[in-house]
Amino acid sequence: MKDFLFKDIPTVDYMLRTTWNSVVKAYNTEAAKYNFTMVMGFALLSIDPKHGTPSTSLGPKMGMEPTSLSRTLKNLEERELIERHPNPDDGRGVIIKLTDEGKESRDIAKQVVMQFNQKIEEQFGLEKLKTFYEVSQGIQNLISEKKIFNK
Repeated sequence: MKDFLFKDIPTVDYMLRTTWNSVVKAYNTEAAKYNFTMVMGFALLSIDPKHGTPSTSLGPKMGMEPTSLSRTLKNLEERELIERHPNPDDGRGVIIKLTDEGKESRDIAKQVVMQFNQKIEEQFGLEKLKTFYEVSQGIQNLISEKKIFNK
């Protein structure tokens, strides 16, 4: 069984890693056309366009470390795509809001993501996508419930 897994069929983690690297490269190539990065687009998509988003919830929402998130937000702020406002519910916190230009950039990022998803659905069909989502969610559940490395 060991030889079968490592010679004929790649491991699950290998396929996840190489596929994700391809996705990142594709998104960064497209984002570069707009002088952006994938992370910047993802940040814009993670900010509520009407009410803004507390900065403390952005990191967990995006799965980013605080240092990387701070760098991304600083870059977006320097480009005048976001603004920081005091959080009325938490005097110590900050609400990140999109500027008008930030909303336009967010719309572009949204179109790119929708195009990507549409092409994947056209290529593989809804049933295979549903299976992909089920397997992906199952992997996440196994990991979060510590059912893989539980010894």
